Amino acid sequence: MKTITALFTAAALALGANVAFAKDVQPDEVVKLVNAKTIKSLDELKAAAVAKHPGATVTDSELEDEYGRLIYKVELRDAQNVEWDVDLDAKTGEVLKDARDS
Repeated sequence: MKTITALFTAAALALGANVAFAKDVQPDEVVKLVNAKTIKSLDELKAAAVAKHPGATVTDSELEDEYGRLIYKVELRDAQNVEWDVDLDAKTGEVLKDARDS
C-alpha cells in the first residue's frame, strides 16, 4: 500500500511541476515575438484554430511558454454551443491539441 501511495504522491507532484513550468507570455513580449517573426501573428494562429471548427467563435486565447516552447491556446465555441480547446505551436502554427472542452 505504501508503494501505491508513493506513486500517487509522485504523480501529483509531477502534475504540479508541469503547471509551474507553463507561464503566460506578457502582451509586450508577444508584440516583440511577432515583430521579430519568432512566432506567427496572433490573427494567423486564431484563424488556424477556427479552421479546425468552421463557424466557431474565439472565446479566449493566450500565449504560454511551456518548457521553452511557445504554445498559443485558443478556446472556441461552435454553432452547437460546444467548447473546444485548440493548442498551436506559435512558431509553426502546427495544431498540437484539438479537444472538446470537458
